[in-house]
Amino acid sequence: MRILCVDDDKKDRELLLAAVKEAKPDAEVMVFEKQAHLVKEAGSGGCDVAMLDINMSGLHGLDLGMFLKEISPNTNIIFVTAHPEHAVKAMEMRASGYIVKPVTAEKVKNELSDLRYPIVRKKKKEKLLRIQCFGNFDVFTPSGERVHFERSRGKEVLAYLVHRHGSSCTTKEICAALFEDAPYDKKLQNAIQTIIYSMIRSLKKIGAEAVIERSYNSLAVNIDYVECDYYKFIEVEGNTPNAYQTEYMSQYYWAEFFFDW
Repeated sequence: MRILCVDDDKKDRELLLAAVKEAKPDAEVMVFEKQAHLVKEAGSGGCDVAMLDINMSGLHGLDLGMFLKEISPNTNIIFVTAHPEHAVKAMEMRASGYIVKPVTAEKVKNELSDLRYPIVRKKKKEKLLRIQCFGNFDVFTPSGERVHFERSRGKEVLAYLVHRHGSSCTTKEICAALFEDAPYDKKLQNAIQTIIYSMIRSLKKIGAEAVIERSYNSLAVNIDYVECDYYKFIEVEGNTPNAYQTEYMSQYYWAEFFFDW
């Protein structure tokens, strides 16, 4: 279960975090001071339960709940407040629960035991590529066969997207990395589009086109579909450069100074 909480009062945040962890010790719990930070995390990582203080500066808790419902209708919204008069409005928007401060583990446990929407576990996505970033950048199928790219620049575009770790990149940003000081004119725009299409065709041939997420004028790598030594490196707590005694994407100049070994 993934629980995101927000309260702009430091003491109340600390009490809320302690109560939720005691009530649901196996849950992933994150607590925020700013509403925008919670929304961003819910959008990127999902949210099973959102515990929202109602009276906050900026976006009101009830409005925040409605906004989260628009993003994900099945998010369980539990309002937390010192003002019980808001309960009627909270229930009108089909909130899952309502807690009157002070928050206790018992109150949290009662609400979590009777959620409006059941928690559905998503199946783990199958890895479509195995990617090597340390040493020369290289790409393999899950069975270990090296992936052939129609154009070397197409492979480099994928390398840059992998380097960005799932962040969305515009074609202009990709051009700036791959072609450095070249003017971003119509000729270069056409060239990068050709390169991108060739990369996607190469991935499509091996059934891995889902690795690339496309939106208007931007691309990103879906990190759920790749197994990558660089991602493993940055995910391990306390990692050090000694974990890999080699260079990072050594054939690409833009990656040369990424790690200060």
